[in-house]
Amino acid sequence: MKLNKTALRNSSIAFIITISFVACDKDFASVDSDIINDDTATNFNTTSEKFDVISYNKPLNPIQTNNLGLNMLGVYDDPTYGRTVASLLTQVNTSLLDPSFGDNVILDSVVLTIPFFSRNVGVIDETFIDYEIDSVLPRGESYNPIKLSIFENTYFLRDFNPNDDFDSDQAYFSNKSASITEQIGALDLESVLIDEIESLTISNQEIILTDGADTDAVITERLSPRIRLVWDKDVAEDDAVISYWTNKIIAQEGLSTLSNPNNFNDYFRGLYFKAEPESMSDNGSLMLLNLSQQESNITLYYSFDSPTQESERDQSTYLLTFSPTRVNFFENDFTTLIPTGDEVNGDDRLFLKGGEGSLAGIKLFDGLNPDDDDTTDNTFEAWRKQYVILNDLGEFESYRRLINEANLIFYVDQDQVMGEEPDRLYLYNRANGVPLLDYIQDSQNNSVPLLSIPNHLGILEREDTDEGKGIRYKMKITSHVNSLLLDNAENVQLGIAVSGNVNLEATVPQYIEQTGTDEESTVPVSSIITPRGTILHGSNSEDITKRLYLEIFYTCLETDIDCPNN
Repeated sequence: MKLNKTALRNSSIAFIITISFVACDKDFASVDSDIINDDTATNFNTTSEKFDVISYNKPLNPIQTNNLGLNMLGVYDDPTYGRTVASLLTQVNTSLLDPSFGDNVILDSVVLTIPFFSRNVGVIDETFIDYEIDSVLPRGESYNPIKLSIFENTYFLRDFNPNDDFDSDQAYFSNKSASITEQIGALDLESVLIDEIESLTISNQEIILTDGADTDAVITERLSPRIRLVWDKDVAEDDAVISYWTNKIIAQEGLSTLSNPNNFNDYFRGLYFKAEPESMSDNGSLMLLNLSQQESNITLYYSFDSPTQESERDQSTYLLTFSPTRVNFFENDFTTLIPTGDEVNGDDRLFLKGGEGSLAGIKLFDGLNPDDDDTTDNTFEAWRKQYVILNDLGEFESYRRLINEANLIFYVDQDQVMGEEPDRLYLYNRANGVPLLDYIQDSQNNSVPLLSIPNHLGILEREDTDEGKGIRYKMKITSHVNSLLLDNAENVQLGIAVSGNVNLEATVPQYIEQTGTDEESTVPVSSIITPRGTILHGSNSEDITKRLYLEIFYTCLETDIDCPNN
């Protein structure tokens, strides 16, 4: 069970999602306590041990994707795994019920807008604001366009599950289904084609709106980078779209279809945004979007006869938001096979992929311990007795050894990972889908998701080269291991997954995996909202120097005659 001893060390790490750098090792320092302090530290010995774990792959079935805080849309070619295409089904909603549009109404234009996550990084020529986009992959100075088709959907997205006597919320899944027996058909999703954008341009440029002729145009508004599609009644090729929205909304004035929320949701069941690679290119881009924000909407601009000024026209708007229910659909065309895991013996590689991809399970102190004289003890019980003295009830009584730090270190398989690997992974209690105690205690930078929880969930350390290949992730689980010793906590299986935002796991429950059995399986939400993937050395890697172990740094008390340093 015990493998070797190492010098004590610790990693200091920092990270933002746009700039990554390799963290540097530093000497390990024990925390002072009533037992160990400057006067007494010389009476104790400090050492470390590595313990075997079992780690195995868990390829995912379809996963629940409705009501995510963020949604993916587009085409992503992962250098390691292959292509993922993300499309989106959303209900639409309005706060203006039973509207009165006025006399002689004309729909002048329709504008669809969905902002990107971006930030102001300067000014260009004292005229234009320079932006940097955080939410489009792959990252770069420019982005590949995609083909985007917008359909009216006729499938009714219900709130509650009829198979559970309407006592639970309805889940919708990444494979276009509401359950293993209920698929959402293409005829419903693609009921009416509203428009087909053969090449949707994705840009980090500021959008400037003007009024007046080109020679003396006045800037009326500056917008951050976003999807912004405009259909105008004076543009002949937009006639079909203008006609669609005129009939769908404007012509419904006075009818029951717009009179209340229930009627509206049944009449207009939503929009389906279907993403595909652009026909002229085999590449694409994938956007991470927040459709719940107020700026994400469809705005109908219309004019009507002024009720107060004869021969004058007034203008107004009708706003549609993307709510309340939104569902992501994923189509994977993987070039790297994700194997079914060996839960008994462990796997040599761990395949982690976001979206409808793959997780990994980890067992600490699993199996029988052949070196222990008490054959009734399993590995976990034998390990506890090395570190603490237990009473007759198996509860903590006193220390033998003091744990200073415990880590799981995951090495990237640099021979298989071709780049674009995630900077963050999420380690969690797989038995009940909640964070570990170390997550809760690590409050560093928790208000900034890109820098959050760095002590527990170590940020990817990279080579100091232009290529910046990933080296390893260091996950500190000191509090979790101490809880196993002192609190008689259950030695549960752990899970490891790719994470798009580690902060989400503090408040958002995990989402359901569609297993087709009574056994419930869940997926971390932050793993669903990222397409990135990586391959790690597992517990059975042929490279022992990169094999996954649990490494524990501890201090020997003089009373522990079995301690290696005594």
